[in-house]
Amino acid sequence: MTFQRQWREWLTLNLLSVWLANDNYRRVDVGAREPQLAEYRIAEDARVATDAPIDLVVGLLASLLTAGTFVVVLWTVGGSLDLTRLGIDLELPGYLVFASMAYAALTTGAMIAVGRNMAHVIERKNQAESELKFSVARLRESASAPEAPGHGPQTAPIGLALSEVIRQWRRLCGQHVRTTLVSHGNTLLAPLIGLILCVPKYIHGTMLLGEVTQAAAAFAAVQGAFNWLVDNYPRLAEWASSASRVGILLFRLDRLETHTDQPPDVVDGLATERAGRQ
Repeated sequence: MTFQRQWREWLTLNLLSVWLANDNYRRVDVGAREPQLAEYRIAEDARVATDAPIDLVVGLLASLLTAGTFVVVLWTVGGSLDLTRLGIDLELPGYLVFASMAYAALTTGAMIAVGRNMAHVIERKNQAESELKFSVARLRESASAPEAPGHGPQTAPIGLALSEVIRQWRRLCGQHVRTTLVSHGNTLLAPLIGLILCVPKYIHGTMLLGEVTQAAAAFAAVQGAFNWLVDNYPRLAEWASSASRVGILLFRLDRLETHTDQPPDVVDGLATERAGRQ
């Protein structure tokens, strides 16, 4: 938490210094295809971009330690699988370890497939949230300003912004449904898969019932450690979306710094031309 706090402080101060330099806070949204709304990105996206990596690294370290511990248990208790009964002159040592790795690869691939658009959906949701806050702030400013006779504060932009927020949250809900099906399905199936893989050795009397139970528990622990990405995919997508939004803001501010004397439409034209060459 100390590292997170210091990292966020450093990033926020740097963003603020660039945003306030040369009146960039006035020019950053001019000519842009999409409002940058730097206040939300500096306050909220910078927080997620610095908090999430530390949490993910700590979780990854815990998964590596768990895998290193239970792989030895699974290799020892599971033993080797004799394939001569299937007509194959081969004895596969530590077959449960390789099976857990294959199963983890399968579930990780499934999670990546169903959640491939999750980072983009979260990014659009954050943009909609920032636009809603901006609309509310503008309404308060217009309400406090002197009004022309017969012209009250306009609330229509808030209704449109709220509708967009709800629409993006609905899209995110669908993403969470799919990723939750994969992650919770994996949690329920993993012990069963471990038991099924031990059945042949138990039937032939080469593994006792207590060893079957130990092997199944170790199998669930090992594949759970290997499935770090499955368990942390939503958090990783949230970090990727916030880091992307902070990066886009920095890129926009850098363009303003590079072309300080150029009007915003010229800056956008140069950026478009550069992107076309790339």
